[in-house]
Amino acid sequence: MSVKILVVDDEAKIVKLVRSYLEQAGFVVVEAGDGQTALIQARREKPDLVVLDLGLPGIDGFEVARILRRERETPIIMLTARIEDTDKIVGLELGADDYVTKPFNPRELVARVRAVLRRTSGATPAPEFLRAGALVLDAGGHQATLDGRALDLTPTEFDLLAVLLQNPGRAFTRLELLDRVQGDAYEGYERTVDAHIKNLRAKLGDDPRHPRYIQTVFGVGYKLGAEL
Repeated sequence: MSVKILVVDDEAKIVKLVRSYLEQAGFVVVEAGDGQTALIQARREKPDLVVLDLGLPGIDGFEVARILRRERETPIIMLTARIEDTDKIVGLELGADDYVTKPFNPRELVARVRAVLRRTSGATPAPEFLRAGALVLDAGGHQATLDGRALDLTPTEFDLLAVLLQNPGRAFTRLELLDRVQGDAYEGYERTVDAHIKNLRAKLGDDPRHPRYIQTVFGVGYKLGAEL
């Protein structure tokens, strides 16, 4: 079965370039040049992943990501000329799974697409159920519950939580976590883990000052709460 990628960018040259490399890699590509069309294509085509530019006319990429994340759990890779950390963090907080800045190497983008699909497809073996107190992760069903209540986690958030639950007591650096969930760790991107952890803590109801589930190890990174 072919894997479908929706490429959203208002620059025709960018779309053509990305489409060419993705199709050479064996993907089926659909495209959109603005936010409204992107939402229509996403609902109609149900892509397996979205490559989404932030600087779109009309509905911008941030809003498109917000709407897409509300409707489906489709993985999102943000593609943008913006290099400010705040833009990157906002995008990740909206649920994006990765972030690529322009100009970019199209081969790297293909590698990022493959890495995100690999981790969201459940290709990494894991125990069927992972537990920490009232938190339960169903690896097979890719679902998480807390006190019996379903948690709405993005694929990246789910995988980060799974890594921590599989390794109780171990402190991971940000780069190690990034490598575990993406398959490819990129220097300079490890701080994006902080945005995912912030989202996870909010969804877990974890007080960042006195976290129960995800503890910060200063000078290192993160680990599963010691009392779980």
